[in-house]
Amino acid sequence: MMREHYRQQTEGLHGAAWRELGSELLPWLRRLGRRRQRLLVGAMLLALTLGAAIGLLALSGWFITATAMTGTLLAAGVVARLDIYVPGGGIRFFAVTRTVSRYFERLYNHDTVLRLLADLRGGMFRVLAGLDAQVLSRRRASEWLNRLTADIDTLDSLYLRLLAPPAVALLAILVVTVLLGSFAPLTGGVVGLALLVLWVWLVVGQAWLGMDASRRRVATLDRLRGHLIEHLMGLGELRAYGSLSSHRQAILGEEDTLYRDQRYLGRVSALGNTLVGLGVGLAMLLALWLAALAYRGENLSGPLMVMMPLAVLALNEAFAALPVAFTQLGATRAAARRLNALERSSSAIIEADTPRAMNDDGIEWRLEAVSLHYPEALTPALDRVSMSLAPQERLALLGASGAGKSSVAMLLTRLLDPDQGRVTLHGVDLRELSLEAVRSRIGYLTQGTELFHDSIAANLRLACPHADDAELWRVLEMVELADWVEQLPRQLDTPVGEGGRQLSGGQARRLGLARILLHDAPIVILDEPFTGLDRSLARRISRRLDTWLSGKTVLFLLHQLDEERDASLGIQRALTLIQGRLEP
Repeated sequence: MMREHYRQQTEGLHGAAWRELGSELLPWLRRLGRRRQRLLVGAMLLALTLGAAIGLLALSGWFITATAMTGTLLAAGVVARLDIYVPGGGIRFFAVTRTVSRYFERLYNHDTVLRLLADLRGGMFRVLAGLDAQVLSRRRASEWLNRLTADIDTLDSLYLRLLAPPAVALLAILVVTVLLGSFAPLTGGVVGLALLVLWVWLVVGQAWLGMDASRRRVATLDRLRGHLIEHLMGLGELRAYGSLSSHRQAILGEEDTLYRDQRYLGRVSALGNTLVGLGVGLAMLLALWLAALAYRGENLSGPLMVMMPLAVLALNEAFAALPVAFTQLGATRAAARRLNALERSSSAIIEADTPRAMNDDGIEWRLEAVSLHYPEALTPALDRVSMSLAPQERLALLGASGAGKSSVAMLLTRLLDPDQGRVTLHGVDLRELSLEAVRSRIGYLTQGTELFHDSIAANLRLACPHADDAELWRVLEMVELADWVEQLPRQLDTPVGEGGRQLSGGQARRLGLARILLHDAPIVILDEPFTGLDRSLARRISRRLDTWLSGKTVLFLLHQLDEERDASLGIQRALTLIQGRLEP
């Protein structure tokens, strides 16, 4: 009774596990189905290659044996005849077919996989690009990068290793079984059953043995990449505070976990490869023994007796790729699970179905009892904040780091939506307006200057793609970068490096400010525009800004007012945020 209960429970767990696996991989199988024709052609090329290999080895064995027996008969004085042209032509046909089909199969299938990866990566990038700041903040940048690169690369095994090879191997078993069964039904049936058992173990057994370790390996790699990026980016700070050794030890601990799982997976893969050689070898001996019995009973000719085990031996090629692929099934499953979670992620920023028209007569912003709380944050970023910004007004929002100034800016640009309250433009909730209409009217200099690994001109033209060189030089002159750029060998075509690392902090800040000037939007948000600039340079740029800001609605986000530096900015009013609340 207890044994029966245990059996039912185990079967239920196994059934649930396979159903879960199917649900995790099903969305990606549907994506593969969009290129069904290419996948089918690729599988046919794979089957043709394997079929040619079986035909080549089987026919060669038959031909060599038939030639030897005919020669023996002739030497014994027996009249015998053998047509060498048909089998000889068949051998050449299979040899050429195998070579040509192998070449085109590799070329075609790898091209297909690259197309599939491009589809998957493009789709995931669209999902990421649609997420709001709150969702993106839940994970580190390295984790999002891993979703786009490592996880999607892991899924390339889905077709090329996990779908086509086992399907073609199963077809090859059927072909060999029918081939042997057509001459000796017992031999075909017994050998086919043995090969099927081997196939089931290579597909199911290897996956079962390697599932947990391969899934854990992916998670460890994800953490290790993140720690390595942090280690390299914070190398100076780690050395300065004497924490380099402890941080390195944490990385070495992750490496040990990774190597332990890799060694285990290597042993499991080696077991599978051993079973392939052993299983196919034993099946070949079984075929030879049964064929020899049929030969002794005069139910089979000598050449056919030799052909049968050689046809089985050719299945080594069909089974060779299965152990490693299915040992790593857990990695593919983990990648699919994490990408499924990413695809289910949705931005809280939802475009209005029928957006209301924007009023361009003037910009009047209001925050009405707005509260905002970031996920997992200990305290709210904003707590029932109410404020207004009149058309063409210049308002300074003051506060220490973490007071909530940047959160106000992200609400006004609708990079975030409030948890409570609302943000309005001329009395209309921002959620009722078009995102593109709102954001196209705003020039936002963020706290961190985002520069791309491209030229100075390309980074400026992010704000105005059709701007000519004269316009670029004009805005560079306003931020006093024109003389410096003129001295560079490539001038506007000079690359700024990844994240602008070829520039100093002040140069990067001014380049970001020049991009805002080029955008020339009616609403401007400047978050600490003079960070990294000396006082005299900041005063000169602020005087130019005063002229350019004429007629615009402006919000300055500052730690504090500097009368000497900010006097020329024409700030009309100042509010102070303290820990997410406006100072009364």
